[in-house]
Amino acid sequence: MFSFRKCGPTLALICSAAVLMPFSQRAFAESAGYYGVGETPTEEQIAAWDIDIRPDGAGLPEGSGSVDEGMAVYETYCASCHGAFGEGMGRYPKLSGGEGTLAEDRPEKTIGSYWPYASTLWDYIHRAMPFFAPQSLTDDQVYAVTAYVLNLNYIVDGDFVANKDTLPKVEMPNSGNFVWEDPRPDIQNERCMSDCKDEEVSVADSSQGKNLTPSTTGPLDEGLIE
Repeated sequence: MFSFRKCGPTLALICSAAVLMPFSQRAFAESAGYYGVGETPTEEQIAAWDIDIRPDGAGLPEGSGSVDEGMAVYETYCASCHGAFGEGMGRYPKLSGGEGTLAEDRPEKTIGSYWPYASTLWDYIHRAMPFFAPQSLTDDQVYAVTAYVLNLNYIVDGDFVANKDTLPKVEMPNSGNFVWEDPRPDIQNERCMSDCKDEEVSVADSSQGKNLTPSTTGPLDEGLIE
């Protein structure tokens, strides 16, 4: 085993240089790039991850799908979980109904009662559905099933054809009830670093008080607590 104790003063200097040289050469070789690892992604690799769709429809691809075409896609890939009419199966969520329930203790958040934008509905279906094989549907199939579930909620007519031009124009029933400015006080206050308040601190407001956190009261929650 190598030991500096086995070297004299002069020999130790030579030994040190001999030992450290490979490390300095390696450090120089690894200085290329940020940490010397990885590689610059290609345009194709970036495009594979850049799949988000904006509320204004930015990012929606070419293609289209009608309500009728969507019914066939839905029956094949979606009905086993969400029911033939979006009523939900077992513990899988409902896609339709729930109007007027958002203020109740057990709200039914569906496409018709809750979802803010039709374009982001396309994004979610494309990104995460069908549950057993996400991102396996073609763009046309996603457009079609988006049109179909919108029709299940009576948001579009039966002759509606979804594409990158029509989806952003669909007005969702709950779009005006979202708060887009973050009202949480703890992210807007200036942090105190010295001579801070030395008095007793009390909580003047909360996210639940601003209706940002659902209430935990109700029969099911009480049962879980017990």
